Amino acid sequence: MRIGTILPDPGGTDALARLRDALAQAADDGLTSAWMSHIFGLDALTSLAVAGSQVPGIELGTAVVATYPRHPVALAQQALTTALATGGRLTLGIGLSHRLVIEDMFGYSFARPARHMSEYLSALVPLLDGQPVDFKGETLRAAAGLSTPRSGRVPVLVAALGPAMLRLAGERTDGTVLWMTGPATIRDHTVPTIRAAAAQAGRPEPRVVASLPIRVTDDVEGARAAANKTFAIYGKLPSYRAMLDREGAAGPADVAIIGDEETVAARVAEVAAAGATDLVAVPFAPEGSVDERRTRAFLRAAAQSAG
Repeated sequence: MRIGTILPDPGGTDALARLRDALAQAADDGLTSAWMSHIFGLDALTSLAVAGSQVPGIELGTAVVATYPRHPVALAQQALTTALATGGRLTLGIGLSHRLVIEDMFGYSFARPARHMSEYLSALVPLLDGQPVDFKGETLRAAAGLSTPRSGRVPVLVAALGPAMLRLAGERTDGTVLWMTGPATIRDHTVPTIRAAAAQAGRPEPRVVASLPIRVTDDVEGARAAANKTFAIYGKLPSYRAMLDREGAAGPADVAIIGDEETVAARVAEVAAAGATDLVAVPFAPEGSVDERRTRAFLRAAAQSAG
């Protein structure tokens, strides 16, 4: 199982410089990949193009860019440009986001999310592969070609949690990127569903990128309280709540990887045994703290062991 990390969104006018430094640190630590979320701070693809062009070697990923606000032609163009800027190291993670965001904030209909994603991929994937599209669906249309130079193939991962989305990811893309999904759920639900769909479609075994909070600490109860507070919203959003319920987890702290080095190593091993191909760690210890240093040291050692 490859070991990666989520890059922070540092804020401030020096955010891109600080992001570059965090990316360089991840590369120096031997981590396989570094990923950016796209929420309401930095634009993930633009940031990866800027920072990634200055830090060689490490895989760069989005986890994830929401589909609804970006037409697939526009997203393909931006992703191809980012891949070009970073020497073909981009993996494009995309997702539906949530009704709260798509309907309440952006004003789009969230009525048929699985249909939307299927149709979105019908336009996006050919464009990434250098082919023009002429697609007319029920939720979107796309009739265009791109002259954007291509630096190799851009893999696509779909944020897939429920069965329909997992089947779609297995049939049509390179795999899935998860969040708030524990090892029992990965083993019994995620991996069997997506692998079966990929095999039936004649595709290679899919990538399963498990993203989880992590903190190496002796103060387990304090870290659990911090996890439940920091990630509280994910215990309420329906799609993540469903994954927590599958795991038998009351809240985010129950799927977070927390404890001393031995305990954390055992939990990471559970994720690997469940069938995840990648662990993307989301460190949440306070900046400059002993826990932050211990967590970084653990991830560095785990990456070296995996490599």
